[in-house]
Amino acid sequence: MTDEARGRVDPFAPARLGPITLRNRIIKSATFEGVMPDALVTPELIEYHRRVAAGGAGMNTVAYVAVAPDGRTNRACLYMRDEAIPGLRKLTEAIHAEGAMASAQIGHAGPVADSKSNGVVGFSASRRFNPLSMRFTPAASEADLERVIEDFRRTALGCEAAGFDALEVHLGHNYLPSAFLSPALNDRTDRWGGSLENRARLSREILKAVHDAVGGRLAIVAKLNMIDAVPKGLEIEESLEVARMIQSDGTLDALVLTGGSSFGNPMFLFRGDAPRKEFAAALPPLLRLGFKLVGRKFMPDTPFEEAYFEAHARRFKDALDLSVILLGGINTRATIEKALDDGFAFVQMGRALLREPDLLLKMQAGEQTEGVCIHCNRCMASIYSGTRCVLIDPDPISGGAPVA
Repeated sequence: MTDEARGRVDPFAPARLGPITLRNRIIKSATFEGVMPDALVTPELIEYHRRVAAGGAGMNTVAYVAVAPDGRTNRACLYMRDEAIPGLRKLTEAIHAEGAMASAQIGHAGPVADSKSNGVVGFSASRRFNPLSMRFTPAASEADLERVIEDFRRTALGCEAAGFDALEVHLGHNYLPSAFLSPALNDRTDRWGGSLENRARLSREILKAVHDAVGGRLAIVAKLNMIDAVPKGLEIEESLEVARMIQSDGTLDALVLTGGSSFGNPMFLFRGDAPRKEFAAALPPLLRLGFKLVGRKFMPDTPFEEAYFEAHARRFKDALDLSVILLGGINTRATIEKALDDGFAFVQMGRALLREPDLLLKMQAGEQTEGVCIHCNRCMASIYSGTRCVLIDPDPISGGAPVA
């Protein structure tokens, strides 16, 4: 009996994502590569993505393209402007030459942005202290929000001009749209706060602006927190309702499901060993001292398991007609096949492809069924010097990044 007769999904067969066709159902997840000191594309960034595309990914996700200078996590993040488009076009051409599609994760860091590094003050849902910049991030004004929605529209068009096939709009990890969704970070009393409908307004307006700009030409997906995993943060029932709102808007081709907070609970995103020693060593002296005091609470060891977001993500898949992409700890062909057979449209992989950029070719050829990544997470600390698997290359090189 054939796999088709059994209802099995071939992970390496072509598949549609909105208006585009990927050569297979495995997407390299959005990551921070750490090789853009001038916030522009570098040869190192191109080579990393070329290697992963050559290694068999159906689509590479470039991480991340901030929609404005104040939306960067730090000054080494790409942000959309005319000067960036030629380099981004070289990047997409390199990915396409290896047979993969190219996606750009676009977003605004909000309370996660380091305004001291960026040299420009950003904003969040409500006024909050940022331990990275040691400054308060102010609450966004109505004019700020109108501008940022326009920035997403403009960035979408810029990405299209640069040759991207898809966009992943970042609505997770307590970046700006996620901060508005979170009851822990949004205590506004205007039309952007309070009720869930109000807290979801920014995410929905952003997606509408992106869809109006490039919908039907580029595939549009969104990365949404299922749960913040911080006190008083977004919980799964509210996130499910947000997903239903977005589905009713008709602005997405698929949803990528994630969880956790970049500054509140980062190990919820990663799972496995917490690289506290390595992370502390990579920080500036003042932050290093503070991290040593709170590091174990901030980055606790969190047990790793394959497909650790699957149980939560299944609830979304079962409740929605929208295609759902599974992310989080996918390391074996068996896990990929099970996810697809269970109805997930695609899977995303990060750390496994950082360790082995050609893992998917090995899986497809039947040479290997499991990645060799051990989820030690020491790659997390290398984001300041060129993200890489430090077990195979201890020196800064082009390539790689942990899942963002």
